[in-house]
Amino acid sequence: MLQLTGYRAAATAALLTLTACSPQAQDQIAREAARSAITPVVVDRFPGVPVEPTLDCIIDNASAPQIRALALDSVAGPSQSTVEIVTNIVSQPETLTCLAAEGLPALLR
Repeated sequence: MLQLTGYRAAATAALLTLTACSPQAQDQIAREAARSAITPVVVDRFPGVPVEPTLDCIIDNASAPQIRALALDSVAGPSQSTVEIVTNIVSQPETLTCLAAEGLPALLR
């Protein structure tokens, strides 16, 4: 029997409740699940950057299909697909602008 770690179990439970929620609640649950998949990628790939502002910029600039894919990745854990999606989001001009505005000031504090 596969044992899920704390955040994976929470993400699984959150994903299972999506069908009973309003669209706004579904979006929020998916974003939180995606955040749990993105966090280890940000910590590993971008050492030294402020994690919370970086996560906010990535989530805020991800498309709905990217959010859904990342939310699904939260169940099994980050994969190469997670890294590719995060890299694509980070390379978007809007995300880079957000990181410069939100991440850099946090780094300088």
